[in-house]
Amino acid sequence: MILVTGAAGKTGRYVIQELVEKGARIRAFVHHRAYIERVEEIGAIEVVHGDLCDRRTVDQAVEGIRAVYHIPPNVHPDEVAIGQTMISASQSAEIEHFVYHSVVHPHIEAMPHHWQKMRVEEQLFSCGLAFTILQPAAYMQNILAQWDTLIGDGCYRVPYPLETRLSLVDLKDVAEAARLVLTEDGHIGATYELIGTKPMSQVEVAQALSDGLGREVTVEKTPIEVWEQGARDAGLGTYAIETLTQMFHYYEHHDFVGSPQILNWLLGRPPTTLAEAIERKRARRENDN
Repeated sequence: MILVTGAAGKTGRYVIQELVEKGARIRAFVHHRAYIERVEEIGAIEVVHGDLCDRRTVDQAVEGIRAVYHIPPNVHPDEVAIGQTMISASQSAEIEHFVYHSVVHPHIEAMPHHWQKMRVEEQLFSCGLAFTILQPAAYMQNILAQWDTLIGDGCYRVPYPLETRLSLVDLKDVAEAARLVLTEDGHIGATYELIGTKPMSQVEVAQALSDGLGREVTVEKTPIEVWEQGARDAGLGTYAIETLTQMFHYYEHHDFVGSPQILNWLLGRPPTTLAEAIERKRARRENDN
């Protein structure tokens, strides 16, 4: 059985669905009881709910588990401590394989939530567990989350300059990579960057959206103050807002780029393009309607 933490988030759900489709048995760890039904609906056969900071709950979650896929809480100030708890509990339970969901370029101190992931990676190198580290780029799904706005007013909004270049990855490809390293031999000790596209400017992203939607999509820079207010209105906490703002400033000055070659090799096929992800989203929405 495989334990997936962060199971009710978008990454966790994609990973669980991919694993279940290939016959894996999943125990899901969720933060709130209200999320239990959400992960059971996609195939988790056991669910533990609670706080990843609570060692007793984590010990319960890893008991009898073969492998762990640890997705840390998104932009959490205690991510390093949570990682240590997961690693320590996995050591005690003699887990066969610990897979850590990190991020591309975790060693950039200017982005605190990346830096915290680097510190968790550092713990893995010395803990004695068999491990694999996956480092995904920015998700295409974060762009596609604006779908209704893109359809409604034809504008794609970002909180950094339009010439900012980012490499992207399809979350479905990330889930497939997770399934491969969890269920096939040969990945112990590896660190894989999961990057699906060449670096794309925001103008290029808007063009891909225009092509996929069959209508013009313009791109507009949202002032950071406006983004911050929107984040507060959506319930995002101070730490997350400050941390993500630092990330946007980093993007503005340095871009955030990488190569899709590793993911190409790992999947045995070219990674999903942004155009393909847009078409899949469009087809799904049309079917739903």
